[in-house]
Amino acid sequence: MKVVGPNGVSAPASTRPTRSASGFSLGQAAAPSSPAATTASAATGGVSDVSALMALQGVEGPLERRRRAIRRGSGLLDRLDEIKLALLNGDADEGALDRLARSLREERAADDDKDLGALLDQIDLRASVELAKAEMRRNRP
Repeated sequence: MKVVGPNGVSAPASTRPTRSASGFSLGQAAAPSSPAATTASAATGGVSDVSALMALQGVEGPLERRRRAIRRGSGLLDRLDEIKLALLNGDADEGALDRLARSLREERAADDDKDLGALLDQIDLRASVELAKAEMRRNRP
């Protein structure tokens, strides 16, 4: 199929029927005789253009990865604050521990900023320590 312009396609140039090694041949498909058939083909091409555009938008740049990493680190710090407040009040807030564990399991975006990476490593370590301490408290007789 050859694209002739933005609104249509042309029929294949060859009029020879296709033959396979077994001798089976496919009949020549009739060329679209109406403008509606040509329009339907052009509409299909538009769908593939949209999917390609959406695929490009799915690729995140370094700025978006950095924002996502900062958002994850801030969320972990918020969960750690919840646990701190619960411990100061004398409560064993299992919900806060579960939220911290879920936040810690979230995928961490790779970032080229070494300082940000080091800071996020420290936050992850602190969250892991708090989860381990909570597990020890649960298993204590």
